[in-house]
Amino acid sequence: MHFRKINLFLGWVSFAIALIVYLLTLEPTVSLWDCGEFIASAYKLQVGHPPGAPLFMIIGRVFALFTSDQEKVAMMINAVSAFASAFTILFLFWTISHLLKKIVIGSSDKPSKAEVIVVLGGAFVGALAYTFSDTFWFSAVEGEVYATSSLFTAVVFWAILKWENVADKPGANRWLILIAYLIGLSIGVHLLNLLAIPAIVLVYYFKKSPIVTRNGVLKALGISGVILLFIMYGMIPGIVKLATVVEKFFTNTVGLHYNVGVVIYVFLLLGALIYGIYRTQFLKKNVLWNTVLLAITVIVIGYSSYALIVIRALAGPPMNENRPENVFAFLSYLNREQYGDRPLILGYQYNAEVEDLVYKKPVYILNKEENRYEIAHRKPEVVMKGSKVLLPRMYSRNVMHKQAYQEFGTINDPGSPSFLDNMEFLFRYQIGHMYLRYFMWNFAGRQNDIQGHGNVLNGNWISGIGAIDSARIGSQKNLPDQMKNHPARNTYFFLPLLFGLVGLFFQLDKSTRDFWVVMSLFILTGVAIVIYLNQTPYQPRERDYAFAGSFYAFAIWIGMGVAGLFQVLRSKLNANLSAILATIISLMAVPVLMATQNWDDHDRSGRYTARDIAKNYLNSCSKDAVLFTVGDNDTFPLWYVQDVEGVREDIRIVNMMLFNMDWYIDQARWKNYDSEPLPFTIPQAKYEAIPGNSIFVREHKQWATVDYMLNFMKSDNPDYMVKLRSGEQVNFIPTHQLIIQVDSATVVSNGTVAPEDAHRVEKNIRIQLEPNGQIFKNSLGQLDIIASNKWNRPIYYTSGGFDGSLGLEEFYRLEGLAYRLVPLRTPYESILVMGDIDTDTLYERLMNQFEWGRMNAEDVQLDYYTIRTMSVIRFRSMYTRLALQLLQEGDRKRAVEVLDRCMELAPSRVLPYDQYITGITLPKRDGGVIHHEGVIEAYYLSGEPEKANDILLEHYQNLTDNVLYFNAMKPRHRSSIQRDINEAMYQMEELKILLQNYQQEELLLELGITGFGS
Repeated sequence: MHFRKINLFLGWVSFAIALIVYLLTLEPTVSLWDCGEFIASAYKLQVGHPPGAPLFMIIGRVFALFTSDQEKVAMMINAVSAFASAFTILFLFWTISHLLKKIVIGSSDKPSKAEVIVVLGGAFVGALAYTFSDTFWFSAVEGEVYATSSLFTAVVFWAILKWENVADKPGANRWLILIAYLIGLSIGVHLLNLLAIPAIVLVYYFKKSPIVTRNGVLKALGISGVILLFIMYGMIPGIVKLATVVEKFFTNTVGLHYNVGVVIYVFLLLGALIYGIYRTQFLKKNVLWNTVLLAITVIVIGYSSYALIVIRALAGPPMNENRPENVFAFLSYLNREQYGDRPLILGYQYNAEVEDLVYKKPVYILNKEENRYEIAHRKPEVVMKGSKVLLPRMYSRNVMHKQAYQEFGTINDPGSPSFLDNMEFLFRYQIGHMYLRYFMWNFAGRQNDIQGHGNVLNGNWISGIGAIDSARIGSQKNLPDQMKNHPARNTYFFLPLLFGLVGLFFQLDKSTRDFWVVMSLFILTGVAIVIYLNQTPYQPRERDYAFAGSFYAFAIWIGMGVAGLFQVLRSKLNANLSAILATIISLMAVPVLMATQNWDDHDRSGRYTARDIAKNYLNSCSKDAVLFTVGDNDTFPLWYVQDVEGVREDIRIVNMMLFNMDWYIDQARWKNYDSEPLPFTIPQAKYEAIPGNSIFVREHKQWATVDYMLNFMKSDNPDYMVKLRSGEQVNFIPTHQLIIQVDSATVVSNGTVAPEDAHRVEKNIRIQLEPNGQIFKNSLGQLDIIASNKWNRPIYYTSGGFDGSLGLEEFYRLEGLAYRLVPLRTPYESILVMGDIDTDTLYERLMNQFEWGRMNAEDVQLDYYTIRTMSVIRFRSMYTRLALQLLQEGDRKRAVEVLDRCMELAPSRVLPYDQYITGITLPKRDGGVIHHEGVIEAYYLSGEPEKANDILLEHYQNLTDNVLYFNAMKPRHRSSIQRDINEAMYQMEELKILLQNYQQEELLLELGITGFGS
């Protein structure tokens, strides 16, 4: 058998299988989280969040050129991930076949049929196991950088093995130069690929060293660490940091035009590298240094994709995050300075006390008029008391995080955690919960896709073996249907894990050197990332995508497990039959099992929900509106539909998190598509002069208009400023009691308030800030826009009750997914029900205009984050509020239509029943309680008891099943879900009250309910 030809053919077969699977299950439009930002930035080559992904943007833009339909752009850029993932599988196949060939076939030119089957069968099984693995499949069908990053890891690892084959032949170093170039290119996608460097160095050492010693291995690992640190902390930021020095010298000292210094620097850098290569190649031959200099040069060439970031920032696209249009801003962008720092090796714990605040590090800005770089301000740096500790894992001062530190550990003295307490948190939470749990998802099984924070109900790994799962997370017998039949409940019975372990020990026994190469990749892309990230508790989403490289390494061992099984079978059967059986058994036990288990929850082919929610947000707003958004999922999909599909280009989207940044405030002053610049009273220079992100608010008994405050804030009069420890004088807010003035004629004439409501207009909207406290720049900017706007442009919010919402919820009006700011006071009830309703507008939008991305189609399954998003936008609550308002207006017919539409779109199969079905009773600020009716009660009030009873019966039976399941748990398992138990019992009580209040005697008898609490 011609091994090489079959190896090539089967590699491409694995590629084709992976590509077909990923294209069939690809999300056809934008996904949640960062995908909207990446797709929008790629489509128009805009500047996304730090540290950027310019190469991914270029590739995405090329793919987008293959469609003229703007609605297909997202699918094309999602296809970048599909193709990158399929190519990853291709190189994984060839990697496994290379490693297995060395063990099974060796140097033989005429391998036996059994040997060929084992090698290629193992490669096929390992490649397909990774194809259908949970984490990798998830990234393969959406427009994110992780699939492309995985491709670079796969290619460089394969390339060093190709070098190994020809290491002693002339020209072999070309493979090393290729690897260096790919590493440089990968920087323009994600830095994860750099973690393959130690594995590459080990392959080099094992091949070049005639005698392998422990000290030699340690030395090789040390050298690989130096190379890794040199690229991460030397080349990547260092090249740009040195550029700032040269640029500043030629601009400020020599007097050349700004950016000329950068050009000079680039020529000097490339000239030095070219001269070094020429000298080591021709004048004084030195193969080692010539190779090193060539490698550095091609890394720089690959890294040069980042020039796109600066070029596009100078072009001023609508998305221009951090605006890195000069080297100083670009360095800040690369260093991700807006996200702050976290301790790594040495640092302070959460109990450390603040000693002082110093202002040291200068922040340079370019003064184009003066043609010089100036210090805008110096960054505040907190000085802590005491000495730093080793590996500070518990460092966050956030109250919720402090509580979680104790939940995931056994801190004896919360006021002074010990080193062992930190290590316990490292192993129990950061490694156990945030890595090993993800590892087991991929190779043992997954309980569901609900984000888990440590309880036994959500996000755990399971195996499908009852005894083992029951011991860990409670009995798996008599599971409620919604848990047992959850699409993301995937069980592999430990088979992928067992095959991987067999392969691991097989390789360790047969090829120790290659084992340590794969192990180094496994550890550095797994546990080492855990140490580096130093994650705090309660991450906003699951982070398994960060560890895909580690799962890639384990997939290599799964492939080798076929050879291990072959070894066992060969002792009983003939070689050919053993090889065939080992391959078939492995294929069925791992990739086929994983594919059948994972398909339903990884198939996004019919889902358009994220896109349509974004459109609904924008279409909730009147013409020329300003829409304040809060987080990722109410911002990035909106950017996508506006930037790519051209939806509602008249609306200005203002993200409140980014609104703390000076560059973002400045961009709000630009025209964006059809949206005119936002009005401001405070000049940009004043915002930039505010140190940090906060402004002092003085307590004062006098009320002042926001207009007065803004004029006070923009003054240069020293009497209107306070002096900081740094000696700088900064403006402050003179009173914590502010008034937004309202011109009744304006708000009526422009449609903000209907003429019949003119008598309700509040002349003054009063806001109280924290006295002697601080507000962030985003709150100041928000006040600036509201006051300077003079009620001319409609202002909307996607939410209320968030930091920086200013307490304006009493003046919200629900007009769809967004709340409009209106000068009509509606007493604040709770965070669940804010403001009043424009009945006709809301009815038209919910019933006729809004689309929901085929959410209720039989072939669509909503994942947890989509379901959570539907809860965040209070999907059922919107329809219920509208129905109740229509009932108050005497329009029963339309009220029932609204409720029917709600349940048509969101039956329990689509959105699990929750409090918005039963109704919610909450405590009021004054000590009383307030009740918010749910869908069931709205049906009762509409005179539709049958429809109400059908929903109630289904929900009550589900709750009963849940409670019975909870009560059957052992106390140690039940203790982690006390909140879930209480919630289920609460909802059951709410349903009982509904039955009694609306006199549903038959259903009471059917359910066996004779009184409260029974």
